[in-house]
Amino acid sequence: MRMASASKGLLHSVRDAIALSVFALALSWPADATPASRPIMTSEGPVSGVQSHGVMQYLGIRYAEAPVGDHRWMPPVAPTQRHQLLQADHYRDACPQVSRYNLTEASEVEDCLYLNIAVPAAHPRDGRPRPVIFWIHGGAYVGGGANLYRLDHWAKRGDVVIVSINYRLGALGFLSHRALDGTSTGAFGLADQQAALRWVHHNIAGFGGDPSRVTIAGESAGAASVCALLAAPEQIGGLVARAIIQSAACDNPLRSTAAAEATGDQFAAAVGCDGADVLACLRRVPLPKILDVQTRLAAAALLTWAPSVGSKVLPRQPTEAVAQGLVHVPVMNGGTRDEMRLYVGYEVAAGHPYTLEDYRRGLSAYYGNFAPEVEAHYPPAQYSSPSTALGTALSDYGPGIPLANCTYLRFGRALSQHTTVYEYEFADRGAPPVMEDPGIELGAVHSAELPYFFPGFSNRSVWDGPPLGRQHDRLSDEMIDFWVSFARAGVPHVHGEPVWPRFKGGDSVYRFDAGPLRSFDADAAHQCDFWRALYPHNL
Repeated sequence: MRMASASKGLLHSVRDAIALSVFALALSWPADATPASRPIMTSEGPVSGVQSHGVMQYLGIRYAEAPVGDHRWMPPVAPTQRHQLLQADHYRDACPQVSRYNLTEASEVEDCLYLNIAVPAAHPRDGRPRPVIFWIHGGAYVGGGANLYRLDHWAKRGDVVIVSINYRLGALGFLSHRALDGTSTGAFGLADQQAALRWVHHNIAGFGGDPSRVTIAGESAGAASVCALLAAPEQIGGLVARAIIQSAACDNPLRSTAAAEATGDQFAAAVGCDGADVLACLRRVPLPKILDVQTRLAAAALLTWAPSVGSKVLPRQPTEAVAQGLVHVPVMNGGTRDEMRLYVGYEVAAGHPYTLEDYRRGLSAYYGNFAPEVEAHYPPAQYSSPSTALGTALSDYGPGIPLANCTYLRFGRALSQHTTVYEYEFADRGAPPVMEDPGIELGAVHSAELPYFFPGFSNRSVWDGPPLGRQHDRLSDEMIDFWVSFARAGVPHVHGEPVWPRFKGGDSVYRFDAGPLRSFDADAAHQCDFWRALYPHNL
């Protein structure tokens, strides 16, 4: 998403985000863990885990060799066999990244291609191998890691196997350049995800999982990764049974590898590798310099390091895969009610007040000549602040914005022509805040649903987010039950709850809020008719 200069601050700054809470002490891992009783044999050798909270966890299992030295900017290499027992008892570091928004944690560990598995300690409730949820973290393809997600609650509540993974990020994961391996250029991080899926297919039965019932799921860049995986059936055929997309407009076009090579050339020149043997030079560049240059190049565009299309790993756009009828698995698709208020909140937290004039400048930056019409439709006087009004408009629709509800509906309609789709919206405006109070009404912002699946989620490995509270705990249980039902049988159905209809249009969207669950007309709620009139070729 290329941002107008007037609005760059929305994506690059936040002060004093999430404070540490005493709740972090209760979530320290693995304080009460005990060794798992039985080692599991994998294709590389035996693995022993830890047991806690009624769940066995196998943490930090290598699924590919370290992508360092000659393996830097190469497709992932299967790990070598070992004979000794692996004590898989702790999360490994996230892949290299800088801290963002004064909120997330930095990492300078290139040996990062590991996965984690959580399995309920009790026997399966139905006596069958458990369905598997394969979780892909978000972070705009430059941040995040598997160590941010506590897996035991979802595994135990849902009686499922949960897998979380790391994958290469930023320039190390998504650089496009003529000197790089042509099968994976621009998509090394996606190749990592595909390698992890193959590892799960070959090994998950040993952990009680059903390799024929693997659901790929992710949020934000993790959700967009799900779409990219679905766009390459040549790579994932037979590995995936269903897919869950949480907050990603998967029909926003990705750059071609050829177009992305312009950024690659800039990167190579900036790190001093625009001479004869570019690849050999790139492999010698110190990691801090790589992180510094990739961050500077991304200053003007949030998704500078998104995957590019044209390699064997990602041969086509997700929209092309859908139009060609290549996506056959059932899909759950949706997002949060107030997605973009998060980024407006970052700006306000950084000291930008968002007066009425700021609101109008923001509208002009995003909507150009349509700004007066948008202001008339979203008059700031009807909202708690001009910043809330801007965040609401952007959450409904913005050209090129991948976190907009009318865009989610657009993709759902296209997808529903070829496969079964269940559309949802997370709308709980009482959700625990994902950042310190910036002084505006945030609501159900981007990533607000994550603590409902992963207790203590806070964008940090210390899991120091606040507890949900009783009313939100109930909604958490309901959401997990629906997600697991979908992973188990391809249909999200929970006894005693209203039927979640198959998606046929904007009025058949399931809403998750603090009140009773129900279907509602998301198309009307997000003013999609208004946006279609302004942008008929986009929506």
